[in-house]
Amino acid sequence: MGKIYIAGHRGMVGSAILRQLQARNNAGGALTLITRTHAELDLTDQAAVRDFMAAEAPDVVILAAARVGGIMANNTYPADFIYDNLMIECNVIHQAFAAGVKRLLQLGSSCIYPRNAPQPMAEDALLTGVLEPTNEPYAIAKIAGIKLCESYNRQYGVDYRSVMPTNLYGPGDNFHPQNSHVLPALIRRFHEAAQDDLDEVVIWGTGTPKREFLHVDDMAEASLFVLDLPKDIYAANTQPMLSHINVGTGRDVSIGALAQMVADVTGFKGNLVFDTSKPDGTMRKLMDVSRLTDMGWRARIDLKEGLQETYNWFLRQETIRS
Repeated sequence: MGKIYIAGHRGMVGSAILRQLQARNNAGGALTLITRTHAELDLTDQAAVRDFMAAEAPDVVILAAARVGGIMANNTYPADFIYDNLMIECNVIHQAFAAGVKRLLQLGSSCIYPRNAPQPMAEDALLTGVLEPTNEPYAIAKIAGIKLCESYNRQYGVDYRSVMPTNLYGPGDNFHPQNSHVLPALIRRFHEAAQDDLDEVVIWGTGTPKREFLHVDDMAEASLFVLDLPKDIYAANTQPMLSHINVGTGRDVSIGALAQMVADVTGFKGNLVFDTSKPDGTMRKLMDVSRLTDMGWRARIDLKEGLQETYNWFLRQETIRS
C-alpha cells in the first residue's frame, strides 16, 4: 500500500488501526505510516489539509478522525458535531482526491440508520426513515461522508470505501462520566462503586433494551480487511450508491446483562437497581453484518474477554493519572 495517512491516529479506532499497520511492518512490511496530531494539522482547515496532502502525497488515506461523544455531548454541542465532522470529511476526501489519492477508507457510525429501522439493520436501511433526534447532526455528517465517497467514485473513478461500525469499546475509549458512551460510562460507575463499597448502582430504564458491542481491535482488523479487498470483490458485494459496509458482531446483549458483566469485571458486589421512571431509548440496535461475513470476515473477541481487557487498560490509566 506504500504511504498510508491515518487521520485520527490518536483516537480509539485510529490508534488501533495504527497498531495493526505497525505490526505489519514488524512482520516484514514496508509501509510508510503518516500521522499528524490535531495541533500539527487541523482537519477543519481546508488550506492546511490541502497543503499537507500536496506535500505528503499519500497512496492511501484512512479517515478515522471525527468529533465523537455520547448522548449528552451530542445534545449539548449539535452545531460543533455537524460542522466539525462535515468539514473533516469534505477537506480530507476532496484534498485526498486533489493530491491523486486513489484509495481511501472512511469510518462512519451505526447512527446513520433510521431510529425505527428493521432489526437487524442492513445497509439498505440507509435514508429510509427519520434519524434518532439526539444524534441527528452527527448522523447527517456521517451520511454525507458516505455520499462523498460514492460521488467521487462515480465521477472520478477513484476507490473510496466506507465502513460503519456498531458500538465500539476497548483500549483508548473515553471514560468521562458525562461525555462517554454507555459501556465506558458503566465501567467507570461500577469501578467507583466498587472502590467506595456502595450497596447499589442505579441503571436508567428497565435494562431490557439490547445493544451490540464490537472490540476496537476487531474494528481495526475489519477496516483493513475491507481496505485490502480487491476492487472487483468490493464492487461485486456493494452498489455504487449503496457502497458502505456494516461492521459488528451480529450479536447483541441486554443492558441489564451488560451491567452485570461490568459489575463482575469490576468486582462490584452490590445490587443493580433499574430506575424504570427513566426512558429506555431504542429497544434494539443490531447490525446486519451478512455483507461483510459473506466476504470472509467475522469478529473474534468475546465480549467478556474484551471487557476484562478494557477494564485492565482503564485501571492502568487511572494508575498513571494518580
